[in-house]
Amino acid sequence: MPDLFGDDAGSSPNEQFEDRPLADRLRPKTLDEVVGQDHLLGEDGVLTRMIKAGRLGSLVFWGPPGSGKTTVARLLADQVDYHFHQISAIFSGVADLKKTFEMARQMRGNGKKTLLFVDEIHRFNRAQQDSFLPVMEDGTIVLVGATTENPSFELNAALLSRAQVLSFRSHDRDAAEQMISRAEKLEERDAPLDQNARRALFEMADGDGRALLGLLEEVYAATGEGEVLDQQALEALVQRRAPVYDKGQDGHYNLISALHKTIRGSDPDAALYYLTRMLVAGEDPMFLARRLIRMAVEDIGLADPQALEQCVAARDAFHMLGPPEGELALAQATVYLALAPKSNAVYNAFNKAMRVAKTTGSPTPPKVILNAPTKLMENEGYGDGYIYDHDAPDAFSGQEYFPEKLGRQSFYEPVERGFERDLQKRVDYFKRLRLRRQTGKS
Repeated sequence: MPDLFGDDAGSSPNEQFEDRPLADRLRPKTLDEVVGQDHLLGEDGVLTRMIKAGRLGSLVFWGPPGSGKTTVARLLADQVDYHFHQISAIFSGVADLKKTFEMARQMRGNGKKTLLFVDEIHRFNRAQQDSFLPVMEDGTIVLVGATTENPSFELNAALLSRAQVLSFRSHDRDAAEQMISRAEKLEERDAPLDQNARRALFEMADGDGRALLGLLEEVYAATGEGEVLDQQALEALVQRRAPVYDKGQDGHYNLISALHKTIRGSDPDAALYYLTRMLVAGEDPMFLARRLIRMAVEDIGLADPQALEQCVAARDAFHMLGPPEGELALAQATVYLALAPKSNAVYNAFNKAMRVAKTTGSPTPPKVILNAPTKLMENEGYGDGYIYDHDAPDAFSGQEYFPEKLGRQSFYEPVERGFERDLQKRVDYFKRLRLRRQTGKS
């Protein structure tokens, strides 16, 4: 009869092994077999040094899906002879945590330390995260948390201060080839793919080792002896996985940051790449339009005033055309911004003015530029001596407009690029003219 833990008493060990998914059958049995994380497990890797020193502290494994976080945690426990216990933050609550901590205390009383692996640890709320602190501090557990989200944003500062964050990397082409080679050895036949299909399989997996082996297992199951798939046949057989991109999480912020910085860096090709990456992944085009408008005023500004108009027009064009035709308008705006002269002078001036406005209280503007709608205000000197600038030579009176308490301030400093090159001349001209007017020189 079937065992309660899933083993079939009537089947042989080999049959049970064959029933397991390929990714599970190829799961590394020692840390030496883990691929793609040499910065952690290589000769000079962080975890290698910890093991050699005989001291394993609490850790947070941060990395994309399928990069080996769970496997490494389990093998670490074996390496240092700790009891390995795994829970998932998705399915566990306060009661489960209390039972786990009590079990760890009993293990400790019997002379055995516990490595508690918490998958998706960022799913725990702040109170639940705080519950780990006492048992981490008194040595009841060594915590190893795994997360795909940025720990700086998702985990308590108190928890982070007691654990070292280690970054796991997506599997690159070399790591993927090692996994495929191991699968070929296990299956005792080459992967039934030509070179283009093999490369396409790697791209479909998108750095996820578990997904790569899952796709390869589908290929093995669907092909006969001697059959070799090309890229087109592979794509017909296997549904392409969507890019790793969560519109509310790290993938979203990483790619919009990349788009912004490539535009700022005047690289239209890279900018188009990141724009299309986000569109393919299903990003809201209006989010992209809003961010392009922001880039136009932050990074180009008055060096090219047309940049803002291009972005607003691209937004309106998308509203009119919709996808996919409207996406071309966003692409045009992206290329325009990347090639436009850059200036953050207005952005810097705004930030300076904002800091002054927030820190200097509410000084009254000079009475000379205030209206006097009542006789009382007129008697108080409101508007007295005001010069209508259009009546002054060069349409410039040189009056002081800042509050007397605050004094003259300088915020806007144009750069020598594009249209702002001409603005710089006007700024310098008005500065000289104001000085002449205020000192009484002609």
